[in-house]
Amino acid sequence: MRNPTTVAVGLGLVGAVVATVLGFLTFGAQATVAPDHLPLAVAVPRDAPPQLGAAAERIAGQGGDAVEWQVTDPARARDLLADKEIYGILELNAGPALTIVTSGAVNPQGTQVAQQVLTGAAQGLAGALAQQNVQVAPPKVETLHAVSTAGRTAPLAASALLWIGGLVAAMAFGLLVVKPGVRTRAGARLTLVLSVSVLATGAVAGLLKLWDSSLTLGWDVLGFLLLTAVAFASVQGALLRLLHLRAAAILGPMYLLAPAVAGAVPEMLDPAYRTLLWSWTPFRFSTEGLRSLLQGTPDAPDVRTGMLVLASMAVVGLVVMVWPGRRQQAEAPAQSRELVSSGS
Repeated sequence: MRNPTTVAVGLGLVGAVVATVLGFLTFGAQATVAPDHLPLAVAVPRDAPPQLGAAAERIAGQGGDAVEWQVTDPARARDLLADKEIYGILELNAGPALTIVTSGAVNPQGTQVAQQVLTGAAQGLAGALAQQNVQVAPPKVETLHAVSTAGRTAPLAASALLWIGGLVAAMAFGLLVVKPGVRTRAGARLTLVLSVSVLATGAVAGLLKLWDSSLTLGWDVLGFLLLTAVAFASVQGALLRLLHLRAAAILGPMYLLAPAVAGAVPEMLDPAYRTLLWSWTPFRFSTEGLRSLLQGTPDAPDVRTGMLVLASMAVVGLVVMVWPGRRQQAEAPAQSRELVSSGS
């Protein structure tokens, strides 16, 4: 019989280890946030006066390791912003006139930091020009694909809700239906994936409309949400089939990664978190792809990437869920022999 005191000490150690691991995975990522080569652009027209080109080069030489500037023309800079290769633009036009350009289709945390850096650079340039008796108006702010507060929150919220919806359904299925010695048919498992995917997608779409009725939920958005739900539910069902309820030790902590890592800017994360967590977490693919679709930029690269990753997750998860188990494979030849014997 186990000594209660020993068990109590052991469980206390387990609790401390779990707290340490979860703290590393979640709050640690947020506690170590700092810009690290945050990509921005300073744009100057090709026919701009030489002093504007010189000013752009001076700005690009500042920032150290925190900011990585690209000097280019306005059209190219806006293409980079549309492809989410940069987080903002400081345009220097004749006059001189300064314009800070950001996009609502880009990660909101990165946009916020970029706007702060760009505003500081614009103010510094205006001050330098003022010392040369060149008056510059306060910088204008232009936001492409303007987004509401709900629109900024919706992509990450939808991903997290679809994950937790599938997790609750899969765990309940394991507790209520899966019994030792009782074989669960593949049709029942597929029905679970289909039902929770369709219903959770409908619930999330309803919440998005409730939060902001101006959000456009077209077939592309609904289809992406459904693909995300199927991918998440399939992976959860596959892990539960392989590990049974022990899979909760993996699936639960993964949910905690959603707000801590998936919504973060990779250039703001410590390199260790960027490599070990952000690079593979499925939430970032669904979050960024959905953000692009909601903001009317379906041609953004992260939409294609998200669809490929989520479709791969769905295929692998479904194959694991429907693959015959050892017991089923052993029963099949026996059933064939019985049919042959009865026929003869």
